[in-house]
Amino acid sequence: QVQLVESGGGLVQPGGSLRLSCAASGSIFSIYAMGWYRQAPGEQRELVARITSAGRTNYADSVKGRFTISRDNAKNTVYLQMNSLKPEDTFVYYCLARLRIEITDPYSDYWGQGTQVTVSP
Repeated sequence: QVQLVESGGGLVQPGGSLRLSCAASGSIFSIYAMGWYRQAPGEQRELVARITSAGRTNYADSVKGRFTISRDNAKNTVYLQMNSLKPEDTFVYYCLARLRIEITDPYSDYWGQGTQVTVSP
């Protein structure tokens, strides 16, 4: 069974920083990509940033230059460093891992439980 455990959310003032972490555990053969998405109530989940096992990254335009995604492949962990936070960054942030459990399996998406980030004076 695969688990993704997120940490690092919370309340921060505008202009502040937070660092999110997400660790994948369980029976995992390989992880192709890990990433962060965010969602407001009643809205669709949107991509924030994504990183592949080779280190290729892509970001939403709204966070470029402020957020940095990184990954520790040995620990199956992905990080999101969020700087210069704005009130419009207030969302529940979800971790995603695209992985396979056995070498013969196709890649499947697994989600974390979500962590709240609130940016407010």
